[in-house]
Amino acid sequence: QVQLVESGGGLVQPGGSLRLSCAASGNIFSINAMGWYRQAPGKERELVAAITSGGSTNYADSVKGRFTISRDNAKNTVYLQANSLKPEDTAVYYCGAVIAAYGTIGTYWGQGTQVTVSS
Repeated sequence: QVQLVESGGGLVQPGGSLRLSCAASGNIFSINAMGWYRQAPGKERELVAAITSGGSTNYADSVKGRFTISRDNAKNTVYLQANSLKPEDTAVYYCGAVIAAYGTIGTYWGQGTQVTVSS
């Protein structure tokens, strides 16, 4: 069974920083793209940032220059460094990954971690 477990969310003041982590475990053969998504109350889930197995990255316009996605392939872990946080960054952040395991390729999701930006 493949699992993604996120950590690092919490309450932070505007202008502050957080580092989110997401570790994949299970009978994993390989991990392709990994990404972070977020969903605010009353809104649809949106892509925040994504990274390929080769390290190419893609960011939502709203976070460019403030957030940085990275990954450690040896640890099957993806990170999101979020700086200069704004109240509009408040959301549940989800990790997603395209993983080859048990002879198939599928998209797996973490349980989500709450990020609240408030004074």
